[in-house]
Amino acid sequence: MYRNPPPRSALRRLAPVALAVAALGSAASASAQVTFDVIGPHEYELPVGFKPFNVFVQYATFQDSSKLWNASGNRKSTPRTDVIVGLSKYVRFWSPESHPEIGLAYEIIVPEVNIRSSATHSSNGGFGDPLTGPAIWYKPGPNTTLGFQTFMQVPVGDSDVGGGDVWKNYSSFFWDAQVGRLSYTADAGFVFFGKSTAADATPATIFHTNHRVGYAINDAIEPFVALDYETQGSWTNKTGNARVARNRELTAGLGVMFKYYGNQSITVRYSGGVSGENRSATNSLNLKYAYAW
Repeated sequence: MYRNPPPRSALRRLAPVALAVAALGSAASASAQVTFDVIGPHEYELPVGFKPFNVFVQYATFQDSSKLWNASGNRKSTPRTDVIVGLSKYVRFWSPESHPEIGLAYEIIVPEVNIRSSATHSSNGGFGDPLTGPAIWYKPGPNTTLGFQTFMQVPVGDSDVGGGDVWKNYSSFFWDAQVGRLSYTADAGFVFFGKSTAADATPATIFHTNHRVGYAINDAIEPFVALDYETQGSWTNKTGNARVARNRELTAGLGVMFKYYGNQSITVRYSGGVSGENRSATNSLNLKYAYAW
């Protein structure tokens, strides 16, 4: 573990990995992508015993929703819907002087969403429901990280792209390991939904897990593979009858992370659906820019 604050140059290398994103939030339901699938390699490679610093991250996802998984798990064509999702995230990192063996962070995330439908020739856009919350972690070994994060999503976004009047909580464990040039970062958790006063059906809890395995060719370039999965049970109404069928999806992707200037990075990834049921099939290009100071 880091018993003393790392040098400023080390902080600049560590900061861009940032902290886990609190998923796509309300935008996730619009694009039907797996929760937290925006994370990149080193997302949870986090320091302890350091001086406070800040990170700004901009994520962007371009999703072509022209295919869907039916109830039998077959991929079927559907009228095309293009979904563009941005996530603007600010994170404050610090390590308590009284307990330098742990790290803390607090973040605020604002989604930006645009949905274009070829069937209705319409376009809707605006700000999704913002997310905010803390995270805590420690290092079981010098090259490993283990932590927990929890975020609340507040239903105050634009009506066309927000999540209605439902509050949501995203809680998950995350971990990271570095072995030579190999990196592995991952998480597993749940999305809990509050009750809606407007909708008849109550959304079921979502389980999700996300994995990134990378190999650093050098200090600037790191290709990686991605694997994401989530499942959600049937929604039920007040009488207990199912209103929305259970859904799930497994996706796989390939990407590359470019690190430069010591405190910045750009990550590019393609992700596609491998199997699924009762939801849009993922077919997305994902970008991430991170800046630390």
